[in-house]
Amino acid sequence: MQSQNGKSGWAARWLRWMAALSLVFVSSFAYSASKTLLVLGDSLSAEYGLVRGSGWVSLLEKRIKEENLPVTVVNASISGETTSGGRARLPALLDKHRPDLVIIELGGNDGLRGLPVKSAEANLRAMITASQQANARVLLAGMQIPPNYGREYTQQFFGMYRKLAQETRAALVPFLLEGVADRVDLFQADRIHPTAQAQPVILDNIWPVLKGMLRAPK
Repeated sequence: MQSQNGKSGWAARWLRWMAALSLVFVSSFAYSASKTLLVLGDSLSAEYGLVRGSGWVSLLEKRIKEENLPVTVVNASISGETTSGGRARLPALLDKHRPDLVIIELGGNDGLRGLPVKSAEANLRAMITASQQANARVLLAGMQIPPNYGREYTQQFFGMYRKLAQETRAALVPFLLEGVADRVDLFQADRIHPTAQAQPVILDNIWPVLKGMLRAPK
């Protein structure tokens, strides 16, 4: 009787050990599984006026490698892109790349052109929803614009990003150019596009939010 109890106890301990080992294996596999990150942006993400490889997205790729994260970055940013253009292009990009994460860095050109905030908001919402329906988590990069079109328009435009993030539960970087916008020396001659020296600052605005998303299990 004691021998049977001993065998039974050993078997129970073995099963518990195997179950624990399985959880560790599954967790480790989920953590190490490769991910695809899609960046959908405008000239701020497309290295406008910069030497190739010096933009914040390229610096992000280097940091990901330094962190030994199994992440592939697809930069689908186009200079001059608007929210309507991004919305039109996104379905094909989602279908082609099957991203696990999507950074949406759009809206600046809408604001500079004085396009209706409601239209930009609708386009961004559609992109967030499409990404989430494709099982991708979304990071929304917010933007501020000069008060060319009045204080009300400027405030509505900036507030649009936080509103969308809250309503869609997307991650948010409130202002992509934090620490850059107020420094003339960090802009190219057009006073619109940041220099190469500004790119690490932009990445540091993105990274604190993004790194947790990259490290999370799929």
